[in-house]
Amino acid sequence: LGMGLRTLGHGYKVAIIQFIKGAWTSGEKKALEEFSNNIEWRSLGAGFTWETQNRNEDQLLVKKAWEAAKGYMRDESYKLVILDEINIALKLGYIHSEEIITFIKDLNMNKNYCHVILTGRGASKEIVEFADLVTEMKLIKHPFREQGIKAQECVEY
Repeated sequence: LGMGLRTLGHGYKVAIIQFIKGAWTSGEKKALEEFSNNIEWRSLGAGFTWETQNRNEDQLLVKKAWEAAKGYMRDESYKLVILDEINIALKLGYIHSEEIITFIKDLNMNKNYCHVILTGRGASKEIVEFADLVTEMKLIKHPFREQGIKAQECVEY
């Protein structure tokens, strides 16, 4: 979201497509939409996949999110497109690295360039090799895992 804020600060448009989350409205979404008309935020998931327990529905939602994401990446008015938690969708087999890489390569070859960020832990080897910049966040401790505390407002969303 830091890059999203920087992009908005320079007056450019940002699209954020959430591939997994979507069961609630996050504080980040509320704040960014409050302060900028240049943001488009689409939560197209059904929530954490371990909660939905419906693999077919999750796959359909990821496909829908990917189609929306491609539309934003093709739209020259967007400088940045964030594919939030798409690496989780990749890890679960809902979408494949080759499809993403091929689309982004074709997009750049057609000079319809925007910055694209893929988030979520455990990026595939192919995505890491293809990317220009890779940052890894490592979970050390989480209240859900340690104490069974469910997602909390202001912490997870």
